[in-house]
Amino acid sequence: MSTTRRLIPLTSDTETKPTQGMREAIARAEVGDEQRGEDPTVNRLQERIAQLLGKEAALWLPGGTMCNLVAIKVHTAPSDAIVADGMAHIVRAESGGAALICGVQVEAIDTARGIFTPEELRRALNRLKTAAPPYAPPVRLVCVEQTHNFGGGSVWSVGQLSAVTEVARAEGLALHMDGARLLNACVATGVPAANFAALVDSVWIDFTKGLGAPIGAVLAGSRAFIAEARRYKHVVGGAMRQAGIAAAGCLYALDHHVERLVQDHANAHRLAGGLSQIRGIAVSTAKPESNIVFFDVSGIGLSNEDFLAALSARGVRMAQARGEIRAVTHLDVSQQDIDVAISAIADIASAQRVAPARRA
Repeated sequence: MSTTRRLIPLTSDTETKPTQGMREAIARAEVGDEQRGEDPTVNRLQERIAQLLGKEAALWLPGGTMCNLVAIKVHTAPSDAIVADGMAHIVRAESGGAALICGVQVEAIDTARGIFTPEELRRALNRLKTAAPPYAPPVRLVCVEQTHNFGGGSVWSVGQLSAVTEVARAEGLALHMDGARLLNACVATGVPAANFAALVDSVWIDFTKGLGAPIGAVLAGSRAFIAEARRYKHVVGGAMRQAGIAAAGCLYALDHHVERLVQDHANAHRLAGGLSQIRGIAVSTAKPESNIVFFDVSGIGLSNEDFLAALSARGVRMAQARGEIRAVTHLDVSQQDIDVAISAIADIASAQRVAPARRA
């Protein structure tokens, strides 16, 4: 019997494990050859996501990074330029895949929380036009992220997204949404997923984050877009065989794990509120918009690495990103776990205040 102590898992919502009900749904899954379009469970999932997002068609892929790569590849040609926030996942967390696989360059917009304005988009487009043809790269695509990971779970409102879409459309550009946590945005705002998706040409949602499935993401768009996406899915090794065993987990998540995302948001608020009461802790996302909290521990006199080690020793696991500590709530983290995490951080801060006095 394992005696390993459970660490409260707050590094990412990708740490979620399939629930017993999801495991049972996976075990019962009807399967076929996904690559040939013959897996009934995958087909059912694709149809359901197309309907959810208000798009003509959808395509199951193993993961979200592959969705981004495939979508960018469909929308662009090598040597094209795309525009995205400088903290976007496609820029900061996909190993340069857009450059390697798609051959595009990224014009990055510098923002505070990952949400850029129409004016900021215009300035980025103007920067790309400073050189006269044929020296400037053709701009083809604008990418947005909902919710924004490194922006602290920030949410694009329909109004903000619509304003940016209007600028892009006027320039003849396509729009792609990295919707890894789109359903978190829907729960946070009460806006249906199709309302957000209507403002972009392609969009995907991830099932391996707050929705708690072990494998899978689904990309949606027009029939022509998905037909081309299927080709590139094969190119990058995304075609599967009996993928229904994974798609069944995704379907289960749609039925059982969407509405409960509000609990994760409440836990993020509880965490941020508790941390803000600890002297030396500066909470960047004092009022989380979804399930991600960033905070700075430099005020207690510890490096991020030393803080994380001390926190792990107290039974809580977090991570660092953009120079701060990041905590992400999800279905495997309870309200009690949040209280334990707050108490552990308070203990660390208190110990640091006592230690200098002892050395003096």
